[in-house]
Amino acid sequence: MTSIINADLHCHSVVSDGTLTPEELAARAKGNGVELWALTDHDEIGGQHRAAAAAKAQGMRYLTGTEISVSFIGTTVHIVGLGFDPDNEALKQGLRKTRGGRSERAREMSNDLAKVGIPGAYEGALKFVGNPELISRTHFARYLVEAGVCKETNEVFRKYLTEGKPGFVEHKWATLRDAVTWIKDAGGMAVIAHPARYKFSANEEYALFSEFKNLGGQGVEVVTGSHTAAEYVTYADTAKEFGLAASRGSDFHSPSESHTDLGTLPYLPGELTPVWELLADRTQ
Repeated sequence: MTSIINADLHCHSVVSDGTLTPEELAARAKGNGVELWALTDHDEIGGQHRAAAAAKAQGMRYLTGTEISVSFIGTTVHIVGLGFDPDNEALKQGLRKTRGGRSERAREMSNDLAKVGIPGAYEGALKFVGNPELISRTHFARYLVEAGVCKETNEVFRKYLTEGKPGFVEHKWATLRDAVTWIKDAGGMAVIAHPARYKFSANEEYALFSEFKNLGGQGVEVVTGSHTAAEYVTYADTAKEFGLAASRGSDFHSPSESHTDLGTLPYLPGELTPVWELLADRTQ
């Protein structure tokens, strides 16, 4: 496999905060020309067997995936795991522990929104949740749109649910060491997701990549839905600087919410090592 394939290794289903089933995502990916696919639900691998079967039915190659929430220097960072054993008990237990505080956090978010005149947000958000263990800000955002508080989810995140705004409640996620170790011990590869989103200083970003590499992390998303063309270049250079393989993924959640559809990103720059070259023996 080369860098010039249509690989989409980052998207979400109803098992976390997406709006499509794994089967619907597989069909959409195939329809958009995806050749290698991974479903990467947040802190959850319950959809992996369904996704692998759906990919096979569509004639696509498949890599197991997840996106783990990590606390690093006071910021939530996401680490994608690819190519692991989805039945690994330590990984499943670690993710279960990471999910554990979401329900309590969601009730605190709802109480905070009630203080600014938006009652019933917890119950409203639950209507959009496929897996109650994974209730998230995205589900609250969908409710605020349905309730007419905002016109679209992007507006919600400008006015609510982010640091310093009503409805924001910080959550203690896994550590970077936890996430990389769980993925590695399950036979997979750890990848830093959409690094441009974290708004770290240069020193903080260097610390993230250095610690990630030292812990055994092997990849970084270079071409992803939230990166600009200039950021593709920046993180291609970062991948080379730290000796990391490069990944590509849309971070697709929903046909009505996501700006980047499955399989529609530019190809990876040719001078990089694609993650799938290192995961060839774990591709289904």
